[in-house]
Amino acid sequence: MSAPKSHKKPATGLYTPDQRIRRDQTKWTLVQGLLAPFQFVVFLISVALVLRYLGTGEGYLAATLSIIAKTVVLYTIMVTGAIWEKVVFGQYLFAPAFFWEDVVSFAVIALHTFYLWALWTGALSAPAQMWVALAAYAIYVINAAQFIWKLRMARLQSNASQEVLA
Repeated sequence: MSAPKSHKKPATGLYTPDQRIRRDQTKWTLVQGLLAPFQFVVFLISVALVLRYLGTGEGYLAATLSIIAKTVVLYTIMVTGAIWEKVVFGQYLFAPAFFWEDVVSFAVIALHTFYLWALWTGALSAPAQMWVALAAYAIYVINAAQFIWKLRMARLQSNASQEVLA
């Protein structure tokens, strides 16, 4: 696929017509559409396990494994999302249409990576590690809300375009 000629955000919507076509034709849209809800399910399970550990002191291993799983899924969705942005917008990250979502995604990744570092080095106590994970999860919720809002905006733009054509 050749790179798009324009990287600028369209003046009246999330996607230009060409970007919408690329978005709809790439397999990476489906990949993102499958990974995002999967990541959310992993997140919900992990939150429950982390809160259980913090509340009872039990289940450290289960909570730890769930955080690692969430981190692996996060890294996967970030890499595939960067590929999706390249196909649709012509750049791997920080396309104008998703700039702030990518900024917040990097904060989420930084906190998850900090958690892995703390786990690996033992630099933080087990409860402190869990609090880092919860901080990462709080930012993840904000980031997920950003993407849901953008998905809604894209649908509204698509519906408006279809009404104009009708």
